[in-house]
Amino acid sequence: MASPASPPLPVAPDALSGTPGASGGAAGLAAASGRSAAAGAAMARKKVRPRLIAELARRVRALREQRERPRDSQRYALDYETLTRPPSGRRLPARAWSDARRESRLLQLLGRLPLFGLGRLVTRKSWLWQHDEPCYWRLTRVRPDYTAQNLDHGKAWGILTFKGRTESEAREIEQVMYHDWRLVPKHEEAAFTAFTPVPEDTPRSVPYPPLLRAMILAERQKNGDSSTEEPMLNLERAGIGPWDYPAKQKAKRKAKGTPV
Repeated sequence: MASPASPPLPVAPDALSGTPGASGGAAGLAAASGRSAAAGAAMARKKVRPRLIAELARRVRALREQRERPRDSQRYALDYETLTRPPSGRRLPARAWSDARRESRLLQLLGRLPLFGLGRLVTRKSWLWQHDEPCYWRLTRVRPDYTAQNLDHGKAWGILTFKGRTESEAREIEQVMYHDWRLVPKHEEAAFTAFTPVPEDTPRSVPYPPLLRAMILAERQKNGDSSTEEPMLNLERAGIGPWDYPAKQKAKRKAKGTPV
C-alpha cells in the first residue's frame, strides 16, 4: 500500500504576496550589515596609528643612544704615564701635567669621605691663587659613576660662593674632572668662610678724553652755552650679579679642548 502523502509546509503569506513587511526586513538586514562593515573599517583604521609607532621608534632610538653613550669614567679616563685621554688620544696641555700628577679630581676627594662629603666645602687651586676673597662650593648632592673602578667619576651639585658672594640656589658643579680640587678641612671652615665685604670706593665720574672734551666744549659754544663746568663721564650703571668664574659662556663651553 502506498504511504500517505506528507502535508504541505505552511508558507508565510507575506512571502507570497510581497507585502511591505518583507521589504522592510530585507532593508533592516542590509542596514545592519552596512553598519557592521563600517564599524569594522573604523576599528581597522584605529589599530593602524603610524604617528604613534614613529614616536615610539624615536624614543627607542633615543634610549639606545643614551645607553650607548660613553660614561664619564670612559670619556675622562687618563693615562698618567703618557698623560693622554685613551678615548680621544689627546694629550693634556703642558701646564696641566704637574697638577694631573699632584692634585685630585673632585670625585677622587669625595669618594674617601662618608656620604661622599655632603655638606663639606670644596675649593679650587686656581681660585686660591687668583682671588683673596673666599671662593668655594658647599656640596648638596653627589651622584657618583658606579661603573668607575674607584668611584672617582660622577657629578655633584652645590651652592657657590664666589668672591664672598653666595648664590641662592644649588646647581651642578662644572669641571669636576679637572685636577685642581681641594677639600677644606672641617676645623678650618669657619676661618675660610669668614669674610667682611669692603665697601667699594670707585670713582663715579671721570673726565672725557681730550678729543671728546673738545667736541663737547665746541658744541656748547655753538649753542651759546657760556658755562665753564668741566664735562665729566658718568660711570654709574645698573648693578649686576657677581661674575661666576666656573660658569662659562655657551660659546666657550662648546669650544674644543681637552679637560684637565
